[in-house]
Amino acid sequence: MDTPPFSDLGLPDALLAAVGAMGFERPSPIQALSIPPALEGLDLVGLSATGSGKTAAFTLPALAKVDLKSPHPQVLILCPTRELAVQVCEEVHRLGAKLRGLHATPVYGGAPMDRQLRALRAGAQVVVGTPGRLLDHLRRGSFDPSRIRMTVLDEADRMLDMGFKEEMDGLLAALPADRQTLFFSATMNPGVSRLIRKFGKEPKVVEIEQKARTVSTVEQSYFEVRQRSKVEVLSRILDMNPPRLAIIFCNTKRSVDECTEDLVHRGYAADRLHGDITQQMRERVLKRFREGKVELLVATDVAARGLDIEEVDIVFNYDLPADPEDYVHRIGRTGRAGRTGRAVSFVFGREIYRLQSIERYTRQVIRRERIPSVEQVEGRRADLIFETLRDRLESGSFETYQDSIDRLLEQGHTPTDIAGALVTLLREASGREGTAIDEDREPERRPAREGAHTERRTRVDGPPKDGRAAKQRGPVPREAGMARLFLSLGKTHGILPKDIVGMMYREGGLPDGSLGRITLFPRHTLVDVPEEFAQQAIRNTGKSKLRGMGFRIDFDRGPADAG
Repeated sequence: MDTPPFSDLGLPDALLAAVGAMGFERPSPIQALSIPPALEGLDLVGLSATGSGKTAAFTLPALAKVDLKSPHPQVLILCPTRELAVQVCEEVHRLGAKLRGLHATPVYGGAPMDRQLRALRAGAQVVVGTPGRLLDHLRRGSFDPSRIRMTVLDEADRMLDMGFKEEMDGLLAALPADRQTLFFSATMNPGVSRLIRKFGKEPKVVEIEQKARTVSTVEQSYFEVRQRSKVEVLSRILDMNPPRLAIIFCNTKRSVDECTEDLVHRGYAADRLHGDITQQMRERVLKRFREGKVELLVATDVAARGLDIEEVDIVFNYDLPADPEDYVHRIGRTGRAGRTGRAVSFVFGREIYRLQSIERYTRQVIRRERIPSVEQVEGRRADLIFETLRDRLESGSFETYQDSIDRLLEQGHTPTDIAGALVTLLREASGREGTAIDEDREPERRPAREGAHTERRTRVDGPPKDGRAAKQRGPVPREAGMARLFLSLGKTHGILPKDIVGMMYREGGLPDGSLGRITLFPRHTLVDVPEEFAQQAIRNTGKSKLRGMGFRIDFDRGPADAG
């Protein structure tokens, strides 16, 4: 539908300025239909799919009603997950950037209570949180609901599905009777209807009709592949069209662990999310994923609910979900905000009937694809290297290394041979070892190793790309809160990232998922570990061996260590 400009919706100038600064010209359909009645003070039911812009649909009218001179909570936004609460609060800060004196705070379980207590005492006009932790604060007396003017239930259906009915009832019953209530949900199920009847005041219903239940900008396909060949097929697809960011959904925590370990062994920058990951590590993993330091996020449905990351290029259903609605939520993580995306599912045997149920539910055909051959992958990899070289040559952004090339020419090597050897080295550095897909033979199974995953970019982490000596390693970035360790073995000793990962977790005793960047040089390696565990890692691995070789490990002191 055609929508009017934001300036026609009745928003204050400060909010229009913030919207303009973010680059938005016209509201989405749910925003255009929701903002005017919400500004009038009406209760509202907004039925809209994930990724349709509903966060701004309730945040903008909420901010328009905030009294910036009063330090008391005035707007309460309930979210089903910690991740969504943080994201909504970040959106509140972005949209309220021009409102002087605005304070908003996220409140959720799994985070330190004292920090939230300080934020609430300091005076937050907007409180965004999960039902359980907010009810805790209400019972403690640290959350005062008496001045709440507006309450928003974001993804109300998901909150009910996750078992928050009693907490939501307790919170809503404690709020002022004259408050305004906005219900936003992807579906109108009996639980949502009950909430609206009990706590709404003749709300206006705004519904964005969808001909199909999945995003039209998402290309959907599937591959028929057995369980034991999934990682190989996944690797081939990733190598054919390397994504910037991808999410891989599994049905169980064990499947997440095994898939992540196999991907890391193959040299991908992968990490995981599931229910056993601590909140601190979840936030760390999500931060790295948003920043692109981790390219592949392997997750269960519960762990990934509420994720709002627009740059995800592709979603994999590594395990096909049992519920068609979960399929819709999964693939809704890509193709957001008008971008194109891709969703790939792995099926085999009787799972094809489950796939047909998903097609009926979504009213869309999911196309079957053939598994890329090893030759196709190698050809595509060669094309990518050719395109990279061509772009670098055309841009002129490279050093000539004339002295080194002259020495090779003097020894009788031709320019063509030199170029061929360099391209071969480049392919070996960027390539990954593939395996044949033999469905009739049970492959060798490796035992899963607890915690064997981390941020690892072995395709790019090596000696400085400008070709200077390995001793000049100052430009290699280090994340805040991490210590850099020097290890006296490197590529020429046959060391692989997985060797270091296994040693650090098994023998070094590092907490699950805490290992940072690993940078391999010809004769040494740099390993980033959390500062508080650095001494422990050095102490515990000092007598260890890698591939049968002893080594020296200590804090990195710069070029002196590399000698």
